[in-house]
Amino acid sequence: MAKNDEINDHILRELARDGRMSNLELADRVGLSPSACLRRVQELEREGVISGYRAVLDRGKRGIGFVAYVTVGLNQHTKDAQEAFERAISRAPEVIECHNITGAVEYLLRVEATDLVAYKTFHTDVLGVLPQVHSITSYVVMGSPKDQRS
Repeated sequence: MAKNDEINDHILRELARDGRMSNLELADRVGLSPSACLRRVQELEREGVISGYRAVLDRGKRGIGFVAYVTVGLNQHTKDAQEAFERAISRAPEVIECHNITGAVEYLLRVEATDLVAYKTFHTDVLGVLPQVHSITSYVVMGSPKDQRS
């Protein structure tokens, strides 16, 4: 099992910031020899601590100008209702994240659209027609002073 220590934590923080940095640069940043650093990264990958690498996309350059967090309450609290809702949401490209949560509602979604008009279409024609949906509350993102996904 991969060690949970300060060096591995430092490696993970650096890779989360820039997963494309070379092993030489990473080793320099965390204070290890390149071979020791590579062994640690490979162990973290083997153990599944690092499950993959991704490209960070510029939403604005992709035409995404509207982001909202949306809570969704279901009208039935059954496994079938949840599974049907999750299947429908998995087909909606506007939904970037879908989380089953505790509290007064069942789901929290992160939705990205080109603009308010596109979001309204999603809200009305996708969420609004799902038979499992009882309530929808939208929280429009006005700014993101800290977003580690970017």
